[in-house]
Amino acid sequence: MADGSFYNFPFTAVAGQESLKLALVLTAINPRIGGVLISGPRGSAKSTLARGLAGVMPSIDHEQTAFVTLPLGATEDRLLGSLDIDSVLNDKQVKFQPGLLAQADQGVLYVDEVNLLADSLVDVLLDVSASGINRVERDGVSHVHDSRFVLVGTMNPEEGELRPQLKDRFGLMVSLSNEYSLEERVQIVRLRDEYDQDPKGFCDAFKYKQRNLRQSISQAKARLASIKCADALRMDIATRCQAAHVDGVRADIVWVRAAMAHAAWRGADTVSVEDVKAVEAFVLAHRRQTPPQSKQSPPPSSPPNSQQPPSRRPPESHKQDEGQTPGKSSPSPQNDSDGEATAGEFGALPPQQQLTNDGILLGSRLYSQAAAIPDKYSASALAGKQHGASQGGSRFGKRQTGGIDMAQTLRSSAGEWPPKQLMRRKGREGKPVLHCILLDTSGSTLAEQIFAKAKGVILEIAERAYLEREQISILGFGGEQVDWLLPQVRAPQNIRAQLDEFSAGGGTPIHQALVDAQQYLAQAARQQPELELNSYILTDGRVTGDFTTAAWPGALTVIDTELSPVKRGRAQELAQAFNADYHLLSQLLA
Repeated sequence: MADGSFYNFPFTAVAGQESLKLALVLTAINPRIGGVLISGPRGSAKSTLARGLAGVMPSIDHEQTAFVTLPLGATEDRLLGSLDIDSVLNDKQVKFQPGLLAQADQGVLYVDEVNLLADSLVDVLLDVSASGINRVERDGVSHVHDSRFVLVGTMNPEEGELRPQLKDRFGLMVSLSNEYSLEERVQIVRLRDEYDQDPKGFCDAFKYKQRNLRQSISQAKARLASIKCADALRMDIATRCQAAHVDGVRADIVWVRAAMAHAAWRGADTVSVEDVKAVEAFVLAHRRQTPPQSKQSPPPSSPPNSQQPPSRRPPESHKQDEGQTPGKSSPSPQNDSDGEATAGEFGALPPQQQLTNDGILLGSRLYSQAAAIPDKYSASALAGKQHGASQGGSRFGKRQTGGIDMAQTLRSSAGEWPPKQLMRRKGREGKPVLHCILLDTSGSTLAEQIFAKAKGVILEIAERAYLEREQISILGFGGEQVDWLLPQVRAPQNIRAQLDEFSAGGGTPIHQALVDAQQYLAQAARQQPELELNSYILTDGRVTGDFTTAAWPGALTVIDTELSPVKRGRAQELAQAFNADYHLLSQLLA
């Protein structure tokens, strides 16, 4: 390419992946569908088709359709737009500087590895994608502009899933496979080789196919306004959504819009059953849920989910609880030398519920200054933490200040540069905080109301987090399964009812729970480098096997829930392995 031009691989030249092509075409016809989330392994043409979509979208005023990439390291200012510093310094005027959302108007906004993007940015771009309008009220700037674009996000599920709340916001989802037939492999390699040798000539060879597809999309967009959908088909869609146990009615809305776009794509005037069925997989792929289980029935197992809350994940190892003998389905009760019932006796019990205890008054005893550790992955940063009882302090105390508030600095200096006054810093009121709680739900915690008291600790943490507008997640491990009892959400005002529903029983798969939590927290830290991580492990430590010494992402506190007079000390060993703060539940009781 002697002229320095860059040519995207043509959309129509991609071999296979017909489902993804259709989903992208439908959202190009009607961007109000809400974008397409593409999930698939490396080498499945996710990025190639996403980048090629702009080449077949109808142009505006004979200009090439914009293709804008949102990088992982982008800030909210870069995405939304912000104060134009040059205008302030040179013209002494407050002026809006457009961001990526303005550049993407009438084009394609592409987010590669959207599962690693900060949740705050994903929330913003999904809101704007649905409304088509970007409203900016920040840094003394008040601005509104159109931002109608086709949103395309790609992700590799091996690197972690999107949170369910964010995944649902994408209109359509397509899951790809990189398994191809021999003929398809040969064709893909041949086409790629021809493109690499002469990109311009290769693109010219497909320009007529590109033009025909662009015209078809343009005609479908023009036809969309006249498409009708009968009430009977709307009822059919509602019935299918209800059968899939989807949350809310977003699926119904997206399904109707996608079916109408498919009808327009076919050249029809009304939506048919064919259109409804054609988009069903796209709409329900990321929304379909299993029906809720009755309290009498144990929850089913499902495949593991790398970072995000898995649904009843069986541990891969350490499946035998202490006191249980391999090959015996119902271990008989045994006693220790001191007469105390062993974990095996309680591990044989079916899941049982205990109401949340009210007698927990944490005060400042649980929270320490460990949450202010600057390097979440540095072992040296964790080296100074106390073993045994914590020395106190308040986690909810004064926080360090944030970054430079450039707008306020310029205002205070009347637009002069360099400013006469000291740089003013932003507060950290908006700094995201996540409290991740690992709760032992094994049968041994049913003794002496330990489980109820442990839930009382969680209730106290959740209520404090609610007042600070912080997030919380709860990972339960018991019954030989690891389960996210509460996915990452802003702490609810009243969590007691949810805590009361938690049950305990079976063994203690803490080793798998530790692995799952570490992976989950590591991904959360990659998504939001400013995220403050605070973890709590509530367990009686009735497990076998050594704990692997490692640095925990963020601050970690181990709460020993063992209340027996003769303690085994395994929870304290766990705290020592991870260099964590250590507390006895008995010391936290009112």
